[in-house]
Amino acid sequence: MLGPRTSPSRTIASLDGVWDFAIDHANSGIEDGWFRAPLADPRPMPVPASYNDITTEPEVHDHVGWAWYQRMVDAPRLLDGERLFIRFGSASHEARVWIDDDEVVTHVGGYLPFEAAITEQRGRRFRLTVAVDNRLSWQSVPPGFVTTNELGREVQYYFHDFYNYAGLHRSVLLYTRPEVAVTDVTITTDIDGDDGVVNYVVEVSDARAGVGTSATNVSVRVLDPNGDVVATGDGAEGSLRVKDADLWAPGHGAMYTLEVTAGDDVYPQPFGIRTVEVKDSQFLINGKPFYFRGYGRHEDNLVRGKGHDDALMVHDFELMAWQGANSFRTSHYPYAEEVMDYADRMGFVVIDETAAVGMNQGLSGGIFGDGKPRSTFGPDTINDETQRVHEAHIRELIARDKNHPCVVLWSIANEPETFTDASREYFEPLVAATRDADPSRPVGYVNVQLSTPDKEKVADLYDVVMLNRYYGWYWDNGDLALAEKHLRVELDGWLKLAPGKPILFTEYGPDTLSGLRDFQRRPWSEEFQADMLAMFHRVFDDYPAVVGEQMWNFADFQTTPGIMRVGGNKKGMFTRDRLPKAAAYEVRERWLGMRDEQGN
Repeated sequence: MLGPRTSPSRTIASLDGVWDFAIDHANSGIEDGWFRAPLADPRPMPVPASYNDITTEPEVHDHVGWAWYQRMVDAPRLLDGERLFIRFGSASHEARVWIDDDEVVTHVGGYLPFEAAITEQRGRRFRLTVAVDNRLSWQSVPPGFVTTNELGREVQYYFHDFYNYAGLHRSVLLYTRPEVAVTDVTITTDIDGDDGVVNYVVEVSDARAGVGTSATNVSVRVLDPNGDVVATGDGAEGSLRVKDADLWAPGHGAMYTLEVTAGDDVYPQPFGIRTVEVKDSQFLINGKPFYFRGYGRHEDNLVRGKGHDDALMVHDFELMAWQGANSFRTSHYPYAEEVMDYADRMGFVVIDETAAVGMNQGLSGGIFGDGKPRSTFGPDTINDETQRVHEAHIRELIARDKNHPCVVLWSIANEPETFTDASREYFEPLVAATRDADPSRPVGYVNVQLSTPDKEKVADLYDVVMLNRYYGWYWDNGDLALAEKHLRVELDGWLKLAPGKPILFTEYGPDTLSGLRDFQRRPWSEEFQADMLAMFHRVFDDYPAVVGEQMWNFADFQTTPGIMRVGGNKKGMFTRDRLPKAAAYEVRERWLGMRDEQGN
């Protein structure tokens, strides 16, 4: 899906702000027709934001089921031939949208955009109502289930270690475009000597015809980072050459624009000229070895939950740059489009991950579920329907993010079960679907510590080995000498199982309570965090096949309450309010030194 962008033929109006809001305690609002009238006794709720932490009331914070948003909207008058759309950046996890009494769009999936054409509303004032449902099922991505406890209260169980924030987390927009309009642009790039090669495919639709059209009247211009025209072409598909191209590279966010004109429509698609390749245990960007330095991250902050905030985004990137990071993973779901655009501009490398987290009953089921033993894959758990939803999610993600040069690797799942025959049957078609949707990028998944090389059944399907490892914390807790031995033994096993594949550590590190100092350097102290990270780094430096270190986590984040978590997950390099822990300075020294040595 094309991102919302202004141009001579397109305008954007934001509907962000304070909306009316109501919790549907009985989950009967749809049947009772809440969308047919103003919400009864509403409370104010900001958009974008999670609704959970805005109020002080447990019945809002812990609600399971439908919540309702509503506001009045003044639609603009349109010029002849213009169409009007409403677009949601995301809604967690299912959304239904009404204009006055009419339902206009539904969407399932909490982290990707959706839209509806509402041209008939031009020039009028209407009531916009949105119902969002935070419930997860075995057939959702991520999975979960809802039960009713002995007190008759619905309880949501899910298997991921971050809080199930809900609401309208990203911007709601009105935008216009002509009847004949660009509806998709796909750009891939190559390098030929000093020149860049830009391959493009454009899709155009004609609302008057009601069907897609090949649109022979398509023309394109490539604008360089200064806005100068450096290449032109005609037709909906073609290849262009950019002389002496300014390559997008880590730390150098050189962005070009493919300006597509189809009829009266002009759509500017930003892109970067770069290549990505996996070869001989190396990860290559523009033919040069790249070493990932950074973090797994979360869209998570005080009060706003998962709601996008430009000020917080810019501050987080400043902190990452201060520490010498050059990359992050969108753990464990697609991030806001604004984040991806900013990563492009800042030259940050991104591993783009789906929301497929918690697909491992052997690990997360006993920790975050109801304690009942279950098979991960089966007719009553993760099944063929889940696989269908998962594939749709992958394709939606790629459709949204395929033109971002910052995205160098698709991660289709985090810590799933991968040591059974059923897991291979589940993932093999999904890997094929990912490569079909985007043949230009490597594909990976993040391996859980239970799936050691002697048990692993799917590693051969992927291009990169990505490991989440907690030797010294969940395994060998506090004994870093033993943890180091076991880490080295396992790495030797991966070298035998997956020769020639680069190995990337996507999680490692201990929970650390900010301010806890300990002469004995024991677990939970700031000293232990520094020691454990240093142990991992020492091992990484001894293995040329290790091509990156993304510690867990950038910042402390909220989780579901439980005996494993005190006020959330505390593995951050920074606290939840973005203050550095002691290890941040030691890692900064390492990463800045690596940046100076590696040049990115």
